[in-house]
Amino acid sequence: MRRRDVLKGTLIAAAAAAASPLRVVQEALALGAVESGVYRIKGTVLVNGRTATEKMPLKAGDVIVTGQGAELVFVANKDAFLVRENTRLELGGSAGAIILTGFRVITGAVLSVFERGRPKRVVTSTATIGIRGTGLYVESEPTRSYVCTCYGVSDIEANANPAYRETVETTHHDEPRYVYATGETMIATATMQNHADAELVMLEWLVGREPPFGADYTPY
Repeated sequence: MRRRDVLKGTLIAAAAAAASPLRVVQEALALGAVESGVYRIKGTVLVNGRTATEKMPLKAGDVIVTGQGAELVFVANKDAFLVRENTRLELGGSAGAIILTGFRVITGAVLSVFERGRPKRVVTSTATIGIRGTGLYVESEPTRSYVCTCYGVSDIEANANPAYRETVETTHHDEPRYVYATGETMIATATMQNHADAELVMLEWLVGREPPFGADYTPY
């Protein structure tokens, strides 16, 4: 039996016994028993042109494409991701590595949570975001990107003009931004949209953490 199956069985048993499922995941993570790879697939999802399957490992250099109504949840080392429908995502880093340096969203939307202490870079159609242990939601459109630093610190820069840059520090979706391809104001304030705290809790839970705003939610 694979370690992932053993872990899920342990989580179910722990929940039934009124133990803390998160503590079980934290202990498994410390022992290296939480595996990277695909955790949930909805609809049509392709990885490098092939149909994605549960438990499939995802690595730097992989290209993920989701269809209409599709969704993908996966873990890469100690980072976790939720990929929305109609998204094309390229994973960054040394080809074949499970530790990512970031990702590029050609089009679509991605929610992600990252381990502290490992700087990452996220690139959209109009923005480049440097992050350090951050919860981040981005939407990438041809003329505009949406960037919500759900918590943590991010350095946001307009691709068309690097002179437009801003460092954002938040605790709970405090400072969302639009980043535009053109215009006199290339970085503008926005409001929280199209993502939820429960999704962040689920992603952090997969890698044995809780978001800083708390975790009154159990994914299983």
